Amino acid sequence: METPDQLAHQIESLEDLQSIVKTMKALSAVTIRQYERAVESLAEYYRTVELGLHVALRERDLIPHRYGAREGDYGAIVFGSDHGLCGRFNEDLVDYFLDHRGQDSNSARTQHIIAVGARGAMQLEASGCVLDETFWVPGSAARITATVQQVLECIDTWQRERAVERVFLYHNMPVDEGRYRSTSLQLLPIDMHRFRHLQHEPWPSRRLPTHTLDTDALLAALIRQYFFITLFRACAQSQASEHASRLAAMQSAERNIAERLEDETAHFRRVRQDAITSELLDVISGFEAIGTVE
Repeated sequence: METPDQLAHQIESLEDLQSIVKTMKALSAVTIRQYERAVESLAEYYRTVELGLHVALRERDLIPHRYGAREGDYGAIVFGSDHGLCGRFNEDLVDYFLDHRGQDSNSARTQHIIAVGARGAMQLEASGCVLDETFWVPGSAARITATVQQVLECIDTWQRERAVERVFLYHNMPVDEGRYRSTSLQLLPIDMHRFRHLQHEPWPSRRLPTHTLDTDALLAALIRQYFFITLFRACAQSQASEHASRLAAMQSAERNIAERLEDETAHFRRVRQDAITSELLDVISGFEAIGTVE
């Protein structure tokens, strides 16, 4: 049977754990909004790139179906997490990635994988994947740009040296409070038909746009900006999902700890009361024994 001192130590440990969980919950709640604002701020930037594509494409009679080659090896960028305590965040994403990759008709080609997140990388390697690169998850929204630049450099290397022409992004994105879903996006080759509607939209100002840069050079620059925005958004959505999942996990842990603390406190009180009662009975018995002897 546990002693009151042992139970008091357990209660103290639970209170310390409860304090840690509350702190992590507060940090996740604050951080989620940081990444949500980062995603929202991309909307106007993306619109500017779209308008640039409008200018670059309106002079073309035909829009190419694909921007980039159609053959080549397969590349994947998988956005996981560096830290745990976020449920099945990495497991669900890797399962989705393996399932999506298995459905690819060209899955027999050489596959190159970049993992953003140490725990995601560990999960991929445990599943038998060989990684080309592993990057740390950016610690803040301000650090996403540096990570995206590193990934873009790797994609450039893939194209120059390894004939990688098809690149997919895999990440989790928020659905609602505490929930996420795994998703994928084909980064290369680009389906330019998705921009066809731009040719039929009116220009937002009264002055018609023009440019002095060569159309192909302008288009290449805009496509690179499109890559940057897409990778930035995927990373920010992944981070928002991670912290939302961690927040939900911490809320569940907080409830469980509160229930356990209540049970342990009640148990401590019963044990303590039993100990006090036993001590009183011993005193009374001793007093009665003394009286009998006299």
